Amino acid sequence: MTSRRQYLIAYDISDDKRRTAVFKLLMGQGDHVQFSVFLCSLNETELARVRGRLAELIHARDDQVIFVDLGLAENKCAQLFDCLGKPYNPPSRVQVI
Repeated sequence: MTSRRQYLIAYDISDDKRRTAVFKLLMGQGDHVQFSVFLCSLNETELARVRGRLAELIHARDDQVIFVDLGLAENKCAQLFDCLGKPYNPPSRVQVI
């Protein structure tokens, strides 16, 4: 099994319909951090799947999606963020069985 890594994914999509589709896709993959920014914990397979689905949704000439690898998911990503104004408070995760 591959390890999970944290990715900051930001997008700039010029069309409302495509932007909504990208938003919905990423909502199922991670935490909505800011307007067009998500924090996702993904393994290699999940990352490839997300990249493939995003490539199908966007127009490469008009839109942009940026992936920033923040390292292993076990690391506390909140320590990587230096915020002005409100601090970043990662959502608490609980496992429901």
